[in-house]
Amino acid sequence: MKIKHLMAGILAFLTLVYSDIYAQGNEVAKIYRAMPTKINALVHTKLDVSFDYTKRYLYGKAWITLKPYFYNTDSLTLDAKGMDIKEVALVGAKANTALKYTYNNEQLFIKLNKKYVKDEKYTLFIAYTAKPNELKIKNSAALTEDKGLYFINPDGADKNKPVQVWTQGAIEASSAWFPTIDKPNQKTTAEISMTVPSKYVTLSNGKLLTQKINTNGTRTDTWKMDLPHAPYLFMMSVGDFKITKDNWKGKEVSYYLEPKYAPYAKQIFGKTPKMIEFFSNLLEIDYPWHKYSQIVVRDYVSGAMENTTATLHGEFVQRTDRELLDENAEAVIAHELFHQWFGDYVTAESWSNLTVNESFAAFAEIIWKGHDLGKEAEDEIRYEKLADYLQSTNNGESPLLARYYYNNKEDMFDNVSYAKGSIILYALKNQMGDEAFFKGLNLYLRNNAFKTGEPHQLRLAFEEVTGKDWSPYFNQWYFNGGHPILGVKYDYTAGKISLHVKQIQSDKVQTFILPLKVDLYAGGSKIRKEILIGAREQSFSFDVPAKPDLIDLDPDKALVGEIKQDKTLAEYAFQYKNAPSYANRIEALKAAAHFSEKEAVNLLVSGLQDQNNNLRALAVSALKLSDETVKQLAAAKVVQLAKTDKSSAVREKAILTLAKSKDQSYLPLAKEALKDQSYKVIGAAVKAINVYEPETVNAVINNLDEDTKLHIPIQLSQIYAGLGNDAYADFFVKTFDQADIGRMSSLMSSYMGYVAKNNNAEVIAKVTSSLVKNMDRTTLTKYVGGQMVGGFQNLEKAKTAAAEKETNDELKAELLKQAAIFKNAAEKMNKKE
Repeated sequence: MKIKHLMAGILAFLTLVYSDIYAQGNEVAKIYRAMPTKINALVHTKLDVSFDYTKRYLYGKAWITLKPYFYNTDSLTLDAKGMDIKEVALVGAKANTALKYTYNNEQLFIKLNKKYVKDEKYTLFIAYTAKPNELKIKNSAALTEDKGLYFINPDGADKNKPVQVWTQGAIEASSAWFPTIDKPNQKTTAEISMTVPSKYVTLSNGKLLTQKINTNGTRTDTWKMDLPHAPYLFMMSVGDFKITKDNWKGKEVSYYLEPKYAPYAKQIFGKTPKMIEFFSNLLEIDYPWHKYSQIVVRDYVSGAMENTTATLHGEFVQRTDRELLDENAEAVIAHELFHQWFGDYVTAESWSNLTVNESFAAFAEIIWKGHDLGKEAEDEIRYEKLADYLQSTNNGESPLLARYYYNNKEDMFDNVSYAKGSIILYALKNQMGDEAFFKGLNLYLRNNAFKTGEPHQLRLAFEEVTGKDWSPYFNQWYFNGGHPILGVKYDYTAGKISLHVKQIQSDKVQTFILPLKVDLYAGGSKIRKEILIGAREQSFSFDVPAKPDLIDLDPDKALVGEIKQDKTLAEYAFQYKNAPSYANRIEALKAAAHFSEKEAVNLLVSGLQDQNNNLRALAVSALKLSDETVKQLAAAKVVQLAKTDKSSAVREKAILTLAKSKDQSYLPLAKEALKDQSYKVIGAAVKAINVYEPETVNAVINNLDEDTKLHIPIQLSQIYAGLGNDAYADFFVKTFDQADIGRMSSLMSSYMGYVAKNNNAEVIAKVTSSLVKNMDRTTLTKYVGGQMVGGFQNLEKAKTAAAEKETNDELKAELLKQAAIFKNAAEKMNKKE
């Protein structure tokens, strides 16, 4: 399951509210989260379902075959959330036998007709109605977001949104649409029949077995999955989709998109067969399922979901050729595909062991990028994964990777399980060597095929392949938390360098054992040494021909942690030129942005010609053209980037950097950029014109075609937030109504700015109500509801403070009215939390 695409916008918002992300609510319940006990084992699940679009109901019949896992049993507990149970019976050769049961709206407790022994199969028939939109959380009046089955625009009232039905099984939500044992350590074959309006297309796990035309304008599609998989990986999707078919070694590879996007299917998903080939060869296990389909749906509650043979993506994945100029979803596609091995073929035995699903899928993003685009691209995404992890930590503290104590299952889906886990795997590959590492993965997969896995099984596979004890590595990185922060200093005296390393992470965090390399650049040569850090403080001495120009600790950049080393500007400049790994170059450019000397400007100017799009964008953003010296050195190059750089992100940043100078001579360039094919560049041009000629910006925006305006809501919201005018309230409401979860997260900062600037209680109430409604609709409340309470409270305080200073009674009353709106919003959202 992929959620990273949400995080940039969410984290940008959080920084407005709290400065320490990790510190919020990090108390963990002292409850050991054991593997779910298996009393009965699922064998086969047969479902026959139809949909009531008016009531948002599913009418279902289930035939569930089970057997005692080991011990004899005469009872069965099934998860079945918020259903009307019509019938529970034992299937017999001639007739069904009714069984006694009790039901508490979450679980179905069934008394079997006798005591069954190990491997003795029995089949139950259950008739039921699933009512996902009426599903309640136990002891709560609030609706749950984990409702399993989603009806999108079922009455067709929104003419801009298709009618769809789709499911989301993770974390344990499949039991909201069919009775099952909804645990990751259960596996079952399946057959799903869906009766749907005949105009719609269906998708489910496995092969499409039959399609039967009915007399009432419906059609029944039956999908068969004859290899076992976990209940949370069951899926259905229904809607108006166009199917584009591809193949890999004779297996169907297909892409389901809304008709508008079908012409771009190969541009969006076209690398999928190559990814399947790459991963199959790397693991020496061919893609293990009958087919691989990918479908894009509306209003999806996360990023993407690796349902077995049928990945479901959020709408951010489907793009036109013009939209693909700015961004693609290849990382998400690679992530979900790798899950078909790590997560589906071998599944985490419990959510505590989620790392054997999600860390591997995030790791796949790295290795695919390297295979497809080269080492530079691989190093870039690796650096980003480390940064993602570090921004959610505090002083080296973070939860364990294999985590047997947590408050909620959803807590496991964090930057530790995803980002940190991926680079822990990469670092292990670096230590072990590629051949041994991938042989170990092959053995782990073969040993646990169609079953479950956990980190100890992974470790044992590596040990069997390499003949080496990997317990120290796993104990340090999987079963202990946090990361090292290395404070580094050095002394040079008469041909000898003394390197002093101190682990300065929190005392609550373990002392790490770290085998690292160090490159010493001295006397015109590079000298590589290997060191073993194993104490809180250590020193290492080396003979060198001259005082080093640079000491590069961890030149492979495999350390899962931080290095704090005071470097001079000269060292950073040397590093950029002579030790040019991606991490070294980006760190040098970031550092140069904080120096004012001419040498720093020269370093940034060098960055304008970097091979990497991201680093050119970073360098151009760091330049302050309002400084005449900087302008003389860099302006012409920035103008050239704004006009001709191959990357739309670089052109965007160049236009914005020119605008910050407020030099009117760049206005024609901004106006010319309105003709760019990139929406991102056009958005930057509009923001630039707002700097040069703010009085004309509304006319400029009005002259844009509707398609362009729909694609630059973030940029427009930033402009309107700075103005705060009442006239822009409808824009915010409309934009919120049309946003998916990713876009909603990116709009929240603009909302905060707009309502802070606006002074009309009626407008603030309207926009705030829309924000809250759409946070709930997109499930964003689940992710940042608590932080948004803090945001509302800050706004309330600001308006109250302004009222206290106001001498005009009418204005004071208006400000207090605004403060009350934020207070009310905070109280309502707090109840949802």
